[in-house]
Amino acid sequence: MSLDKATVAKVANLARIKIVEKDLEPMAAELNNILGWVEQLGEVDTENVEPMTSVAEMRLRWRADEVTDGGYVEDVVANAPSREDGFFAVPKVIE
Repeated sequence: MSLDKATVAKVANLARIKIVEKDLEPMAAELNNILGWVEQLGEVDTENVEPMTSVAEMRLRWRADEVTDGGYVEDVVANAPSREDGFFAVPKVIE
């Protein structure tokens, strides 16, 4: 894929970036170099490579999915400035 001056000008306009006419040609060359690198990355063989979420190998600790808290409504809303039926009461914002 190769970008010309007209395409760079159109992309700059869509991105709301002001590029003067004399800078379009060098910008096209830079973007073409970047696209070349991206195409090279597509050629890398990743057949036996597992996807990574981090550069350091980590294992997450698992825990049982159990409800271990609850039933403390009065303790939770004890310091609330205003409460109603065990819930925090807040003033109406939208009319």
